[in-house]
Amino acid sequence: MEASSRLTSKGQVTIPKAVREALGLSEGDELVFRVEDNRATISKPKDFIELAGSVPVPPELKGAPWEEIIRRTREARYGKRR
Repeated sequence: MEASSRLTSKGQVTIPKAVREALGLSEGDELVFRVEDNRATISKPKDFIELAGSVPVPPELKGAPWEEIIRRTREARYGKRR
């Protein structure tokens, strides 16, 4: 799909209806802008489930509850609380 729009004097762009529908966008949705090689892309941010597996977990923490992973990460970064 290809669509076009104009930039306003305030730097705003209206996303064409066909693009909003194709991406399932609604008023208030957050968007991510990426610029590479003189090309801009717009997408919806990945949700938590889509990010699962994208961050390496040390072998000793695989399968551990998130609370434990977060606690150990904080300890490693900031030291143990007294």
